[in-house]
Amino acid sequence: MKQAKKLLLPSAISCVIAGFAPIAFAQSDAVQEPALEEVVVTGIRASLINSMAIKEDASSIVEALSPEDIGKLPDSSIAESLARLPGLAGERVNGRTSGISVRGFNEDYVATTMNGRELLGIGDNRGVEYDLYPSEIISGAVVYKSPDATLMSQGLGGVVDLRTLRPLERDRIISFNGTYEMNGLESGNPDYDDTGHRLAFTYSDKFVDDTLGFALSLATTETPSQEQQVRVWGYPETGTGDQQAYFADGSLVEPGTYVAGGHDSFARSAVLERDTVSAVVQYEPVEDLTITADALYIDFKESKVFRGLEEGGPIWGSTNWTANTVDDGLVTSGQWDGFHSVIRNDGEVKDGDLSAFGLNVAYALNDIWSLELDVAHSESSKDLINIESYSGVGRGSTTTQGDPAARAWNMTGDFGIMYTDHPSIEMPDYTDPDVIRLAGPQAWGGAIAPLVGGNTNAQDGFVNYPSFEEELDTLRLSATAELDIPFLESVEFGAHYSDRRKSKINYGAFLVAPGYDDNLSAEAQGDIAVPEEYVVGETDLSFLGLGNMLAYDGVGLYRAGVYREIDATGFETARLGDTYTVNEEVTTLYTRLDFAAGIMTGNVGVQVISTDQSASGFDTYTGEDGTVVATPVTDGTDYTKVLPSLNTNFQLTDDQVVRFGLSKTMSRARLDEMRPNNTIGFSFNDAARLSDDPENSAWSGSSGNPELQPIEANQLDLSYEYYFADDGYVAAAYFYKDLKNWHINEKALTDFTPYIVEGYHDNGIDELKSTQGFTSSVVEAGSGHVKGYELQASLPFHLFSDWLDGFGIIASATNLDGEITYEGNDSRIPGLSENIYQATFFYEKNGFEFRVSGRKRDEYLTEFYGTSLALTPTIDQGAELVDAQIGFDFGAAGIESLDGLTITLQGQNLTDEDTFSAAEDDTRRVNTYQHFGPNYLLGVNYTF
Repeated sequence: MKQAKKLLLPSAISCVIAGFAPIAFAQSDAVQEPALEEVVVTGIRASLINSMAIKEDASSIVEALSPEDIGKLPDSSIAESLARLPGLAGERVNGRTSGISVRGFNEDYVATTMNGRELLGIGDNRGVEYDLYPSEIISGAVVYKSPDATLMSQGLGGVVDLRTLRPLERDRIISFNGTYEMNGLESGNPDYDDTGHRLAFTYSDKFVDDTLGFALSLATTETPSQEQQVRVWGYPETGTGDQQAYFADGSLVEPGTYVAGGHDSFARSAVLERDTVSAVVQYEPVEDLTITADALYIDFKESKVFRGLEEGGPIWGSTNWTANTVDDGLVTSGQWDGFHSVIRNDGEVKDGDLSAFGLNVAYALNDIWSLELDVAHSESSKDLINIESYSGVGRGSTTTQGDPAARAWNMTGDFGIMYTDHPSIEMPDYTDPDVIRLAGPQAWGGAIAPLVGGNTNAQDGFVNYPSFEEELDTLRLSATAELDIPFLESVEFGAHYSDRRKSKINYGAFLVAPGYDDNLSAEAQGDIAVPEEYVVGETDLSFLGLGNMLAYDGVGLYRAGVYREIDATGFETARLGDTYTVNEEVTTLYTRLDFAAGIMTGNVGVQVISTDQSASGFDTYTGEDGTVVATPVTDGTDYTKVLPSLNTNFQLTDDQVVRFGLSKTMSRARLDEMRPNNTIGFSFNDAARLSDDPENSAWSGSSGNPELQPIEANQLDLSYEYYFADDGYVAAAYFYKDLKNWHINEKALTDFTPYIVEGYHDNGIDELKSTQGFTSSVVEAGSGHVKGYELQASLPFHLFSDWLDGFGIIASATNLDGEITYEGNDSRIPGLSENIYQATFFYEKNGFEFRVSGRKRDEYLTEFYGTSLALTPTIDQGAELVDAQIGFDFGAAGIESLDGLTITLQGQNLTDEDTFSAAEDDTRRVNTYQHFGPNYLLGVNYTF
């Protein structure tokens, strides 16, 4: 029965499986069942049956996606498809699902493989950015929730194995796919469209009497996205002295009240361009020998513009301000004036590529022994240009600068905070090219003052330009023996070797616009109008109550060399402090023994993993001449881990199984935490240097830890699965993970007196009030747990009545609980949402298909790019996403002249769900609020 499911298409679907429900028995008794005919099953029911077969036949707890699941909605990447599986949750990045959490752990703690080999991404760490992989090249995926000894990659959450076509295992395929895409949110920027397209071609066939197979997949994507974003600087507390706050009537705001300290809000437009080539050659010259070669190449480019205003508000912005209303410790409305708005025409280009090559040779020596050799090489690179371009009503601290801004604000708007014009102060016209000057309206250039005549108003922009490169080589040798021993079925043992190298160069530069003269005083500095050839129109900020602003091509200005560039590496200690190379060599010896005794089957195994890791980087601090002093450093360690595993399956009946597993698993340290730096930083910000609070000190320190060993988990898994029909099942699972050796970011109070040098006094900071601050470092100190249960079901309605044939529902619910404890304090697991819900209601019959899918997840810990593109923790408040699709398959409808043609129309994010992150103890204190709008896709597929 299982094998028939696995070889399905065609498959016979039974209307009733004995034992399902009384209603099914009643129908069976009342009406004599006709003889079953062979039915060719396609679409969502075929994919469901294939996925169920993989899940039922697995020796451990897994979730599976069959070929029809991948791209069926049609998803633009594998991330969207994975996010629908039970126990998994997707994370939206800029409106597109990119990260995946498995059982409460984000992608940094989930191993990802392709055809069993570890897979690289182009992210900052080990975690794979799943939206890199188009759905068109993937023929299936299996998520291993409980491990076994033959899985060479390990993860606390589990292992995601993506799979590509195997031409010798299927019939000929020739398929063309085209999709037109449109954003529901109109572009707020004049130089970006809100429409795009996807094209794909797949070919797979067998030759030479079915001994030679070849498969080729080509895919190209140009996908637009739009966003309206509010990003609040933070929420300082009102206090005494300079931080006293007043209502408009002159009464005092109670000290300790939070108030929005400023914002940088913008309209973002982006386009993702991705070209992919995947090829597979299989050769089976004799029955006992199979040779498979894989190749994958992905070219990935995403271009963005972020256009908006940056404005300092109460307290941090040094503005004149009053409060209008206060609600439960938060200033919910007020007004301020006196800050010169910074018009931001920022841009970003992320350019990456990935290539992977693999060769697998499987040979059966005889009826007992078989051998397998697998070798692979993969490499990836990513360059990320992020440009900040400042303009406004004139250069800061000059006599020719125009009037400052004045705003009123209200914390009850749709975006968490809304701005409007001040009720009594007129604002400058931010759309007039004759008013806007290409220069920084704020004196933010203190760090480069020694190089520009001692002036602090030279900075007119900034470029962050990190570059990543990664390589991975693997070699695996294994042997399997079929055993003729009671209770023992087979044994597999082998060795695996991997050599991994990842490097990052963190380059940045201050940008100075034309018109600035090092020989002039700060007050006499000049500026220029934005060059006409770079002006593209106006950006619409009306969503925030801010009207329009002048839009120009900041990236183009930088690439054309308009700006003067001053390397920040010599002034910011964190640049070289975050420049590193990590090397990791891993040798794994493993064995797995499969057993069977009556109704019990399973496997027991062990991995012995030896690791030799090293990292090189720089120790940095600021020297007497005000520039960075860098010392190369190298460090590392070696260690051995033993990971046992046990998976048992109790086949209670032909269609009911209970699974039980015990295992030890691990996730290796984040690569950015393994850098060997010791970095001393100093801020020239007035508020920082005049503060005597170490938490707000001008001083800071950070260090990585190249001796970090993996985080470990002792894991228990229990599940019950009932397959009551070929396309129907229910399942319940419980798991518990006991976490050890968790990596904690520890802060230590530090006296930085040894690092005070004459250079600081030369920059006019004699009023420095404190020499103390905190140094952060990563230590192996945390422990904790994650536990949870998963409920899932697939219910085809034909079981109730033939009239309902074609209708069905797939649903799951996941409840998770987990935390990390260190020195009496609890912290979150990155990626863990307490509740995750998913459901798909569908109808599919006679070629017509309709489905609605919804998924919901609670809040969770994640991170975003902060200052200098540093990854910064934040709490995402979760989301409820609804997608829908309507489609028509002409062949399944019996229209032979159009057999093979399918048309689909899909809507994503139909409820227009926003994404926002906020303070953990008060969701009104919004950090970021993002609005993306829905997305629509019209697709045509033709298969020969």
